[in-house]
Amino acid sequence: MILSALKWVGGTDGCLELIDQRRLPRRIVKIRCYDVKRVYQAIKTLSVRGAPAIGVAAGYGLVLSAQRFKKTDSLRNAEQLLIKDAQYLAKSRPTAVNLFWALERIQNKVKNFVSSKSNASTEQLREAILSEAKAIYKEDVEMCRRIGKYGQKFVKNGAAILTHCNAGALATAGQGTALSILFEAHKSGKKFTVYADETRPLLQGSRLTAWELKKAGIRTIVICDNMAGSLMKQKKINAVITGADRIAANGDSANKIGTYSIAVLANTHKIPFYIAAPSSTFDLRLKSGSKIPVEQRSAEEVSICGGKKVTPDGVEIYNPAFDVTDAKYITAIITDKGIIVKPSLKKIRKFLKKTL
Repeated sequence: MILSALKWVGGTDGCLELIDQRRLPRRIVKIRCYDVKRVYQAIKTLSVRGAPAIGVAAGYGLVLSAQRFKKTDSLRNAEQLLIKDAQYLAKSRPTAVNLFWALERIQNKVKNFVSSKSNASTEQLREAILSEAKAIYKEDVEMCRRIGKYGQKFVKNGAAILTHCNAGALATAGQGTALSILFEAHKSGKKFTVYADETRPLLQGSRLTAWELKKAGIRTIVICDNMAGSLMKQKKINAVITGADRIAANGDSANKIGTYSIAVLANTHKIPFYIAAPSSTFDLRLKSGSKIPVEQRSAEEVSICGGKKVTPDGVEIYNPAFDVTDAKYITAIITDKGIIVKPSLKKIRKFLKKTL
């Protein structure tokens, strides 16, 4: 792994350290979060981003919440404080389900601890919360590795792969989801080219994905978002691999805005389109992608580029952070538990029931 997007520093009284991804690739700047509010701001402003990384950061955010526990607090009062902070963190970004998954997991851990160890101290509760947050981190590292191992067979020697946004080490605790597949294929000795969409409006593809792939020694070509169809028509793309921020029960998948367009283009040109995501990204409570909440972000992300205004004053701006790709356009979903070919409601339920 070429870098670590985030890590916990110290014990129960420690802090969350993360790379400020807004500064890349020009500078590597690290931020330390010492309270819940700072974690919220880091997630909201995209200092930390990528569904798995957001989940890990939120988990550590609740460790910071636990630092507010007093020795004189009852476990019930401590639990209520943590629930309040979890609700606050949940408002940072609405689409990536890993955020809610991690918060819910730690809240369940606390609930079970409080109900089963009524004579324990708040310090012991803090230790339990830190242990669970670290477990989420370690599991994500392993999930990323497994996704890469399962998916690297789809990268053929001499192929050209298109990817959109950033689903690498910067988006996870490990080596990524979509990029993990490319890293594993590269480690196996395969030679291939990656086309990285720039991914407007915040350029996660040209700033982050290209940076990661270059550091790994993988040939990378950055293209504007509107060039993908032309390359497909010229038969210069052999496969598309992207990540996902939330996958509905039927396989509809939310990912960075522009992913849907690429999936439709790939389908038209008979190019396989793969989604790479950990099992924690599935949201079986939602029957289809129409129920996935899509985050709307500020107009300034579109109207300002490179620090300069690029739109006329007074025009309206529409800036959804994500779109939803219908399952019918997805060749397979590559997970840490295995591969779901031509995903559907029935296949996904059967697969998760068998593997989880």
